[in-house]
Amino acid sequence: MLKTPSLKYKPHPPVSLKDRQWPNNTLTRSPRWLSTDLRDGNQALAEPMDGARKRKFWDLLVACGFKEIEVAFPSASQTDFDFVRSLIEEKRIPQEVNIQVLTQAREDLITRTFESLRGVHQATIHLYNATAPLFRDIVFRQTRDEIVQLAVNAARQIRQLCDESPESVWTFQYSPETFCFTEPEFALQICEAVADVWEPNGSRPMIINLPATVEVSMPNVYADQIEYFCRHFSRRQQVCISVHPHNDRGTGIACAELALLAGAERVEGCLFGNGERTGNADLVTLALNLYTQGISPGLDFSQMKKVVEVVEECNQLPVAPRHPYAGELVFTAFSGSHQDAIKKGFAARQNAPDTFWQMPYLPLDPADIGCSYEAVIRVNSQSGKSGAAWLLEQNHNLILPRQLQQDFSLRVQQEAERGEKEMSQMAVWTLFRQSYGLVDAPALRLEDYVCNNHADQRTTLSAGIICRGKRLSLQGEGNGFLSAALTALCREAKAELEIVSYQEHTLGKRSDSRSVAYVCCQDRAGKCAWGVSIDSDVSRASLQAMLNAAAGFITG
Repeated sequence: MLKTPSLKYKPHPPVSLKDRQWPNNTLTRSPRWLSTDLRDGNQALAEPMDGARKRKFWDLLVACGFKEIEVAFPSASQTDFDFVRSLIEEKRIPQEVNIQVLTQAREDLITRTFESLRGVHQATIHLYNATAPLFRDIVFRQTRDEIVQLAVNAARQIRQLCDESPESVWTFQYSPETFCFTEPEFALQICEAVADVWEPNGSRPMIINLPATVEVSMPNVYADQIEYFCRHFSRRQQVCISVHPHNDRGTGIACAELALLAGAERVEGCLFGNGERTGNADLVTLALNLYTQGISPGLDFSQMKKVVEVVEECNQLPVAPRHPYAGELVFTAFSGSHQDAIKKGFAARQNAPDTFWQMPYLPLDPADIGCSYEAVIRVNSQSGKSGAAWLLEQNHNLILPRQLQQDFSLRVQQEAERGEKEMSQMAVWTLFRQSYGLVDAPALRLEDYVCNNHADQRTTLSAGIICRGKRLSLQGEGNGFLSAALTALCREAKAELEIVSYQEHTLGKRSDSRSVAYVCCQDRAGKCAWGVSIDSDVSRASLQAMLNAAAGFITG
């Protein structure tokens, strides 16, 4: 890289718009959407879609609710031409869906384009030609007047061909390609000239599409360009202003959103932002950005995994794991502090399920797009006490005491560091069972017990336990059955232990649900050990949990 990039690159000039209004505007409704996946997105693929993949993608777009779909560049290839014909002849186009096709400003290509649309119910003819000085001077070597005349001649031909096919409902769209680095006054001049040919009105709709063909400036400059155009275009009320942002600077989404604030009414783009170079604006992200602000986008992504699967199959490109809303990991927290906040957020929501969605680190409820909560928290060496606790609560209904969460999180971290990888839900559960005695043959196993409460507040307990294959008979008393059991065990094992924590809860809402007990024992040196047990008899679960906690001191 150059130490002085200003010797090679110059900043894009701003628009003179001192009283700009868009920064004070607020989005309150969704725009019109046009998917360019089957045209612009398809042209950007190393292996363009064949007819079968195009039809599968088409079906997905219709199912998602798109009412405007740019389906092809019919004059560019026989595959594109045939696809348009198949949609029409096989009657695959719903009555409310308007297909769009693209053509350059050349007479033979326009004629071929109309041949592909023969018999269509409704369609948009999208005409474009490049207008920026870079293209005028280097690529085409034409003057401003020649560029305008090229567009005007093409517009005249399109209007004539539309008039010759009155059985179809036609919309005309014009794009001054490279609008974002075209002089603002020239962009106005050429669009005015083309609109004069088409003469837009209620029965002859027109779209003016203002693309950021290559991002060359910050998104606020693009918004200024859109507002400037909307203010000065003489037929503003008779046309729909559309935008087609690309993502060369990584701000395609911001460009689209700010352009809507500046007066645009329609956005062109692709699902997940596919397109040439760094891609087009991502319509999924744009739509769900609106959704999380309480605005219905008019598109349905409630089965996001299916959408991702179809797009990946048709494009033969992966959706990145961190892609907004759709990536495999976008709802996932590995960080301990994030996990703790999310866990507390879900706990609070259980007490107020009908309130507005307010969840730490999750601006969208994963359930709204068909995603389960299983992937929200995943455990690795970066996870804290809440990560593993969340998995145990979600999958096994265990609500661990805080101290037990801390104890288990250290074990999980050590195991994750030893394995140098993420721990699965099953691995966490296995480690928990092994750590706290939830195994088929615990070191101290309760066989049977008899407990009696006496009038003088004493509790006596007789129990049989198995230790290293031998049966031991315990006899003890205390101020409760756990105290009595521990007294007997310590006398038998010549140990000094006390119970410093005991909690239990049911694992379901039915009266016959099993219960889980958590017991923490401590020796004279202050060392603690936890035991856990699950049983349909809560007393038995508590006794076995105490034995599991004490086993490390007794048998270790």
